[in-house]
Amino acid sequence: MLGLARYAMNGRRQATITVFVCGLIPLLNMIVPALLGLVLLRHGPREALLVTAWAALPLFGWAMMGDITPLLLLIGVLALAVVLRQTTSWQFTLLAAILVGVGAEMALRLRPDFLVLLQQQVEAFMAAGAVPDQPVIDADVMRSALISLFGVMHMFMSICLLMLARWWQAVLYNPGGFQQEFHQIRLQPSVAMTLMVLFLAASVGVTVLTGWILYFMLPLFFAGLALVHGLVGLKKLSRLWLVAFYMLMLNPPLAQLLSVAALIDSWYDFRSRVKTSGGPTS
Repeated sequence: MLGLARYAMNGRRQATITVFVCGLIPLLNMIVPALLGLVLLRHGPREALLVTAWAALPLFGWAMMGDITPLLLLIGVLALAVVLRQTTSWQFTLLAAILVGVGAEMALRLRPDFLVLLQQQVEAFMAAGAVPDQPVIDADVMRSALISLFGVMHMFMSICLLMLARWWQAVLYNPGGFQQEFHQIRLQPSVAMTLMVLFLAASVGVTVLTGWILYFMLPLFFAGLALVHGLVGLKKLSRLWLVAFYMLMLNPPLAQLLSVAALIDSWYDFRSRVKTSGGPTS
């Protein structure tokens, strides 16, 4: 993938060829947003727009055939790349990603045929592995859950693809830059507290916010990831610690605890305290 990014950055012609060809290939079309995010971060919105015009052609084709995800991710990643380039702030970028998730929800609501197909596929999957005492899920409840999950998935993937684009940019032009940038991601106390309050309000059933629970948790989750990576880096621990950490993150309750850790870190600033305490220990 890095080779594709390197080739795409050789010039506009190479970038256009890369995103157009990748856009035609299933699964590979998922990295087109990251490639265009790289172009935007490096050369600005005008250059990215010229290349996007060609990248959008195959993605529009996939959308007409029923797969709207690559096109939605393209829009989401480009929007977040603009925010990151203009503000150089991952906090603002993570907050802007909430709007990406909401936008994906709206796009799904505008495609009721796709929503019906998605619901049928989920129902068929559940029926295939059903047990005799499995409760029947109301169709409206399932529809609402699918819409929310669809938005959260696109928010999460847009952030990940933007980080991939930023990593490519660092590898090609500023080695080590992304690691340093990522390790320093930390939310301001007021922002972290607001997100946690909204998350708790959504969790207890505040009607307007009920479907947005994970939207409020994801910025804290990514701040928590940055906290763990930063501490491992400061302590110069083995990468096996990160492997073990990500295995633990497969457990959803632990992912929520990571968000709580990010909230505490917004006030306590663990990384600064580790630095002032003398850095790595023997």
